[in-house]
Amino acid sequence: MQYKRILLKLSGEALMGEKQYGIDPKRLQEYAIEIKQVIEQDIEVAIVIGGGNIFRGVAGASNGMDRVQGDHMGMLATCINGLALQSALEDQGVQTRLQTAIEIKEIAEPYIKRRANRHLEKGRVVIFGAGTGNPYFTTDTAAVLRAIEVNADAILKGTRVDGIYNEDPEKNKNAIKFNNITFKDVIEKGLKVMDMTAFTLSEENKLPIIVFDMNKKGNLLKLVSGEQIGTVVDNK
Repeated sequence: MQYKRILLKLSGEALMGEKQYGIDPKRLQEYAIEIKQVIEQDIEVAIVIGGGNIFRGVAGASNGMDRVQGDHMGMLATCINGLALQSALEDQGVQTRLQTAIEIKEIAEPYIKRRANRHLEKGRVVIFGAGTGNPYFTTDTAAVLRAIEVNADAILKGTRVDGIYNEDPEKNKNAIKFNNITFKDVIEKGLKVMDMTAFTLSEENKLPIIVFDMNKKGNLLKLVSGEQIGTVVDNK
């Protein structure tokens, strides 16, 4: 296997499937099956999910809401998504733990680095909810931070696009895809991979980011098996 421990970053919007908002049970089940296949290869999996399918703090702030309040609502949205994914994984027989950066002890463990590592060592999927626990930080930043803390080999960013392009491939069918690109080139070309805080943190800690199409069946397993799937961003 290409990796021993990965952090999978999923957007909240990905959980909508064909719906306009909320959570699509069919898409949840598909993701759970994909993740189970990876776990069966003895790869340790941590997950960070966004909350954009339910609420975005930035959107709330643009409509006059206090940004801090909005971001706290967004954190709770990620916990809802985390609970949904946890349920879907357990339906597939995968042991999971949900850890949150804000304390909700009735439904999840508080985030504790050593405990998270222990769960991963035992083959449990650990889902990190509530971002970093702080307003003004995205779930991208939370994903990179948690990946560094648990010593993940890479961040796998599952999207609906099969990698990074020089232009939006959904708008320009002639857009050119990159198989490999450096952090420096991403910045110079102005490509949007993650927010700048998350991206810089990943670059400084030499943590590669792989952007791939999570919605294509079998892609996740192929990626961790060493196949060229998506786009790799690193320091090389």
